[in-house]
Amino acid sequence: MKERSARIKKLAVMAMLVALSIVLVWLIHFPIFAVVPFLEYDPADIPILIGTFAYGPLAGIALTVVASLIQGFTVSAQSGVMGIAMHIFATSTLVLAAGCIYKFRHTRRGAVLALACGTLAMTGAMLVFNHFLTPLFITPDLADSAAVAANRAYVDTLLFPAIAPFNLIKAGANSIVTFLVYKVVSRYIIHGEAQILSLIHISEPTRL
Repeated sequence: MKERSARIKKLAVMAMLVALSIVLVWLIHFPIFAVVPFLEYDPADIPILIGTFAYGPLAGIALTVVASLIQGFTVSAQSGVMGIAMHIFATSTLVLAAGCIYKFRHTRRGAVLALACGTLAMTGAMLVFNHFLTPLFITPDLADSAAVAANRAYVDTLLFPAIAPFNLIKAGANSIVTFLVYKVVSRYIIHGEAQILSLIHISEPTRL
């Protein structure tokens, strides 16, 4: 029964983190650079990073996929398939790098290193994504190789002046907030068994 309760608690916490991620992106989103107003900062990755530190990198990727799909069909529907793919790719890179390091270096210094490496990994990964995949998403006719090449040339002009610093700022800001709040969240929600079990009304079956 304890194992079952632990699994239910974990699923409940993960569902709560997904819901919080969606609420955050709905409440807070704004462009950082005027030249790329379609790239907006949002704090949606903070709950996902918290879940990653609590349950590991695979759980972080699962949270990323679920949150990205729900966001892509609700609060961020205007971003379409490209937005979903971009979110999954970017955040999965962030949580995989950060989660793997924190799993083996479970200290404050380990957390700083994990989040710093995750931030750099996400920034680098999005340079690759935008160079190779973004031109395919924004070209209506992929058979038109000239249009694909022109769109890739345009995207490449934005890589280092705008796209790289945007992802560095976004991932860095979310990592800093995660570092500041994780211990409190972990103490009262992740490991606060009494509190979370009371919230989801888990009770032992009556024995006759």
